[in-house]
Amino acid sequence: MRPYELTTIFTTEEELYQQSKAAVLETLKNLGAELVKEEELGEKALAYEIKDKTRGRYALFVVNMMPDKINEAQKVFKLDKNILKHLFVRAEN
Repeated sequence: MRPYELTTIFTTEEELYQQSKAAVLETLKNLGAELVKEEELGEKALAYEIKDKTRGRYALFVVNMMPDKINEAQKVFKLDKNILKHLFVRAEN
């Protein structure tokens, strides 16, 4: 397993945010990821409009995960209309 940082931008509506955040955590768990840290970064203005939204709620997840599971997670995240953007970055040990 390798350490990764997953940064996500969700819609700002509280209920949709909580649902999508729970879905992200469930997807990571189902793919065998080990959650190390979860941090809510708050609501911020977006640099450009994404899916007709000008603001988003940011969250950071630090996970240990097998590299071959990243693509599977990304496919699931792309289907969630409440996740505006997501980015996996390999973290330093």
